[in-house]
Amino acid sequence: MKIIWTDFAIENLKSIFDYYTIKANRKVAHKIRKQILESTKQLSQNPESGQLELYLESLNKQHRYIVSSNYKIIYRVENKNIVINDVFDVRQNPIKMADENRDKK
Repeated sequence: MKIIWTDFAIENLKSIFDYYTIKANRKVAHKIRKQILESTKQLSQNPESGQLELYLESLNKQHRYIVSSNYKIIYRVENKNIVINDVFDVRQNPIKMADENRDKK
């Protein structure tokens, strides 16, 4: 299966990188980004390995998630693709996740 990142997910990953570049340094930012990207590789072989994301249940798209450090990587299986929809910081209010993803694919 092919992994596809939505623009929204890429933007969130970039925001995480930018945040850690400022708050820590580029080396830490690269490490966190790499860890998140590496975590998604398992999905090619095991697309259903993540738990269903109950906060996005109302979208009826069977969103799932895996956890990498403090981040939920939210995805769905569509045809023969894994679509990464969001990288969400679990330290935030989960209701924000539903608001962010309400109209996203």
